[in-house]
Amino acid sequence: MVQQQGTGRINVGIFAHVDAGKTTTTEHILYESGRIKAVGSVDSGTALTDSMEVERQRGISVRAALASFEWRGVQVNLVDTPGHVDFLSEVERSLRVMDCAVLILSAVEGVQAQSEMIWNALRKLGIPTLIFLNKMDRAGADPAAVLAQARTYLSGDILPVQQALGQEQNYTGALDLWAEAADPAARTELLEALAERDEALLETYMSGTPLDLTAWKEQLKAGAGAGKWFPLVYGVAAKGLGITQLLDAMTDYFPRAGGNPELPVSGIVYSIQRDKSMGRMAFVRLYQGTVRNRDTVLNYTQDVQGKVTQIRKVEGGRTEDVGALEAGDIAVVYGLSGVRIGDVLGVPDAIPQEAKLAVPLLTVRVHWEAAVDEHKVIGAFQELADEDPLLDTQWLQDERELHIKVMGPIQLEILDSVLESRYGLKVTFGQPSVIYRETPSRAGEGYVAYLMPKPCWAILRFRIEPGPPGSGLRYESLVRSSDLLPQYQNETARRVPEALMQGLYGWEVTDLKVTLTEGQHHVWHTHPLDFAVATPMAIMDGLNRIGTKLLEPILQVRIVVPEENGGRVMNDLVQMRGTFEPPVLQGERMIIEGRLPLATSLDYPVSLSSYTNGRSTFTSFFAGYEECPPDVRAERTRRGVNPLDQARYILSVRKALQG
Repeated sequence: MVQQQGTGRINVGIFAHVDAGKTTTTEHILYESGRIKAVGSVDSGTALTDSMEVERQRGISVRAALASFEWRGVQVNLVDTPGHVDFLSEVERSLRVMDCAVLILSAVEGVQAQSEMIWNALRKLGIPTLIFLNKMDRAGADPAAVLAQARTYLSGDILPVQQALGQEQNYTGALDLWAEAADPAARTELLEALAERDEALLETYMSGTPLDLTAWKEQLKAGAGAGKWFPLVYGVAAKGLGITQLLDAMTDYFPRAGGNPELPVSGIVYSIQRDKSMGRMAFVRLYQGTVRNRDTVLNYTQDVQGKVTQIRKVEGGRTEDVGALEAGDIAVVYGLSGVRIGDVLGVPDAIPQEAKLAVPLLTVRVHWEAAVDEHKVIGAFQELADEDPLLDTQWLQDERELHIKVMGPIQLEILDSVLESRYGLKVTFGQPSVIYRETPSRAGEGYVAYLMPKPCWAILRFRIEPGPPGSGLRYESLVRSSDLLPQYQNETARRVPEALMQGLYGWEVTDLKVTLTEGQHHVWHTHPLDFAVATPMAIMDGLNRIGTKLLEPILQVRIVVPEENGGRVMNDLVQMRGTFEPPVLQGERMIIEGRLPLATSLDYPVSLSSYTNGRSTFTSFFAGYEECPPDVRAERTRRGVNPLDQARYILSVRKALQG
């Protein structure tokens, strides 16, 4: 049966900082909804959504998992996302296909670095969000303090829709403030909070007429559905307390998935996994249209057609053939060979924007024993890069070296485990090194006249200008098609980002504008690939003339330590070229927030934990690239021949192009 637009289905992402109780909450949701017969445990490795062997062994989620169930007549697609910062790329991909989100906060730890980062991404995308305040029964649980903290760091529009009964070990549950049995004073607080945020409600409230609670709840639903207000509920996921109320709140306050099944297909591949018998599994969110088994679908991104062999719902190790995928739904599509994460299926019309969260900041070399087949290792990493494109696997043929990019040390441990269990390969990793970037020092020009050795003819002149921080590359051409044919202009535009992958110090060049101001071809001598050869020479000529500045990754950090360690921490931050806000005292603990270069602080969490005897927390997230001080030097060995050495470069590329 084709569901009508906007009815009966919600796609919910479960997000949290690591250890806030995300997978446990998901397990209890699946149990309460009747989807599973017994509650699995993260620690014992029996959680349905932790289906990878390594997830069961380590007790952490490393990739997003999809589960579907029904609650009060509404079909719910639930995506449990990883909480650890090393797997932020999985969170980023899940955010793109969610209509609504549950953000789990711990009533003990409160708002942590990753919860804040996810919140900012949710707000950027305008995703309606519900907050589940978990671990209410734990010693040290302080819901009032966490609510105040959440209103400071996340949003002033977080509104508790329940009254918590008891605290710490005396916590017994929570009452819905719309229920008759609710405490009138607590309900009045909610009504006043709503009135403060809506003029019409304020007028009604001040008029003194009896209040229609049903109408007020509808207003809250509308505000929550629009991503303006954020209902908060309480619970203890590990004991199943508050889970049915959380499910009720999800179906109450979240809007239904839209999308017209009759329109042309528009969907996106947000995850790739592998099945031993079925091959490549493409997790697809469909925004409009309908896809059925044996349909032929256009991969818009790669401009190829693919034949759908099967459409299945996959949960943990279980799969079920559903035959069709309709607008607003999520399922696994088989048969699309060569499909990659981020590929658009059908037309791109209905695909929402994405929030960029994950930036790999470390590069690592992979080593293996001489007896191991290097082709197997390279093939395995290329497969893993299909599942996580940010790994950016690079095989350097001349040096016979394999390099990958990673978010952090936990990711390396997981990769090590996956390589052994899935591929039977044993590898080791070199010391991680920080990924720097470069940016132009000033504005200037780059020029090349590639006229020898014949046959060839390509003349290019670029203007290169610094751009604002975080702007990446902007490219435009001012050259008329009569001077340079469109196919040559297209080839040049395609080669500019490649030419900027290695600057003067070997790092990617970013935050700049490149403008093609002059271009010429020859009616007889120009070969289509001449502009592929000429573009890097003109770009490097320009960078060499104007110079580049080194950029380094900066972390936003929040450090919580016993008060007696505060002085040493502040001294450490200064030594590491960090900056910080005035510290805040909270009981006997000191909270220090600041910014740190990644390069100077790679090992700091370990030494901090050591000298505070484990009584500290260090949370960080990527805050952008900033210019290095003049005394910082970081150079990377260039791969291939430098285009500045034009004679050798031309010979090396022409041989490769002919080959």
